[in-house]
Amino acid sequence: MKLLIATNNQHKIKEYQQIFADIPFEVTTPRQEGLTLDPEETGLSFAENALIKAKAFAKASGLLTLADDSGLEVDALNKAPGIYSARYGGTDKEAHQKRYQLVLEKLQALNAPDEARTARFKCAIAIVSPQGQAEVVEGTVEGQIASAPVGSNGFGYDPIFFLAEFGKTMAQLEDAEKHAISHRGRAAQAAIPVLKQRVKAKGLSHIL
Repeated sequence: MKLLIATNNQHKIKEYQQIFADIPFEVTTPRQEGLTLDPEETGLSFAENALIKAKAFAKASGLLTLADDSGLEVDALNKAPGIYSARYGGTDKEAHQKRYQLVLEKLQALNAPDEARTARFKCAIAIVSPQGQAEVVEGTVEGQIASAPVGSNGFGYDPIFFLAEFGKTMAQLEDAEKHAISHRGRAAQAAIPVLKQRVKAKGLSHIL
């Protein structure tokens, strides 16, 4: 049974493959399915944008589809970059360093003390069937914005997202640690019962 992960971001695909390793899905991607969709994310929330993507790819592929939308909210920046996290400071989707440097520069301009650098990562996952049946789950992790980027085991804003309970940034965590507490990891864990129910609906519960 195929599960289309509606992204060509290799970092995200790797995370989902690891988290869903025990569920009997053949994870596939738009590139593998020959899909070149780029639906416009016009939603006003992470959940709305995840649904837009999942519905578009499910309709085009005829496959059960999972899409996510996620981002960083920094309280001192009025919860920016928020839903614009992937396009913050420009439209180059791979310019992660430029994006987190912009966050650091804005906080520096505000002269924000440590206690004012609170932030959170949010992730919404939409799961949509080819028939249009949709479910959304969400995950959040609270933290602070570090004064400088640290760590290399991550992507996006991970190097500047400090987790006090670990004394590390998200980019310093091992994969297993990250999957257990990250916004995407928490949303994915919430998605597992939904996916297992889809497996049972296909009469494949004996392989769960």
